[in-house]
Amino acid sequence: MRSLKQLIDGKKPLVAVGPGDSVYQALTLLSQYDIGALVVLDQGRLVGIFSERDYARKIILKGKASKDTPVREIMSEKVSCVTLDQTVPQCMALMTDKHVRHLPVLDDQERVLGILSIGDLVKETIADQQFTIEQLVTYIQN
Repeated sequence: MRSLKQLIDGKKPLVAVGPGDSVYQALTLLSQYDIGALVVLDQGRLVGIFSERDYARKIILKGKASKDTPVREIMSEKVSCVTLDQTVPQCMALMTDKHVRHLPVLDDQERVLGILSIGDLVKETIADQQFTIEQLVTYIQN
């Protein structure tokens, strides 16, 4: 199974938004990059995460306007994060426990290196299982 560093290195560049940016700007980035969440950075420091779930629950359901609402008003401030020394199964367990779909990956200086989605982790788990199956089949046939 690949490491978190390998997974992050294989992804598109990190897309972030600032806390003062409008929710509309954040939604535009989500759409443009076809992603489900953005890290919220303030002078390079992680201060939150903005997701489609935040938008649905805190803008639409409350009747707010996305063009007039800053990200800081609806972002999730308590962000579950991982570091490069954690494994894919550990990340999946954390996501399950915390009921989150996205995990920022931090370096030892707490800088955001990237963000992993549940889809990234499931895809990697399936690829690893497929590799194991192929190895077992080869072993049995020989």
